[in-house]
Amino acid sequence: MHAMKWYAGGSRFLLRAALAASISGFAGAGFALATETEFPFDGELRLDADPMPGSKHVPSMDIAANGAIVLEMWCNRVEGKVIVAAETITVLTGQPTDRSCPPAQAAADTDLLAALAEVTNWHRQDDTVMLTGGRTLRFRVPTN
Repeated sequence: MHAMKWYAGGSRFLLRAALAASISGFAGAGFALATETEFPFDGELRLDADPMPGSKHVPSMDIAANGAIVLEMWCNRVEGKVIVAAETITVLTGQPTDRSCPPAQAAADTDLLAALAEVTNWHRQDDTVMLTGGRTLRFRVPTN
């Protein structure tokens, strides 16, 4: 009988502990969900790609809180804007700079701009942002 009283009291303790763990688990899941469903405005995205031969540079996009972007491509730079509504996205770019570039980098810049013009949707998983449309572009949110 004494064991039964301990168990009955223990079960209330276990029930409270389980409830507290569930609430904190839901709160943690909500936080993770919130961070993965919000577009990373006011930060930087780096294209998930290897540098081109002879270079250490990988394209990056600085995104302001108002959606203004500065895209440093393989060689050139372009300014523009992202418009985000839920999971849809439109990337508008201006005229890129006209730096003297090796042909491979110039072609890669043109290809990157064309892929961004085709983007229609986005989603985020952890530190990866996927821009999808005609092609999929994978960007990383720097974690350092």
